[in-house]
Amino acid sequence: MSLVIRNLQRVIPIRRAPLRSKIEIVRRILGVQKFDLGIICVDNKNIQHINRIYRGRNVPTDVLSFPFHEHLKAGEFPLPDFPDDYNLGDIFLGVEYIFHQCKEDEDYNDVLTVSGDAEII
Repeated sequence: MSLVIRNLQRVIPIRRAPLRSKIEIVRRILGVQKFDLGIICVDNKNIQHINRIYRGRNVPTDVLSFPFHEHLKAGEFPLPDFPDDYNLGDIFLGVEYIFHQCKEDEDYNDVLTVSGDAEII
């Protein structure tokens, strides 16, 4: 199925091809390449707004995830009954936040794909 990457910010340049490639590798390793997934890149203002609405925290963050299948436990994979259920959900990347958190010796494009304390909403 599809992987959609949307860049809704203009603060930090995004290299879509390497990002897409690394996400596809993870999808293949996990065996979920038949599922739709949305990756949305946003700036600090927008990730802070989303964080405030859904988590009650009025601060920017690195990653927020919104799973399509809400009642799965950690490590479980969805077992869709219908074609429309082949969806993992959306992941919002706070690319501006991630960029500013990088250390001098880190490559932002590598850090972007492994930003890790994903909060599941």
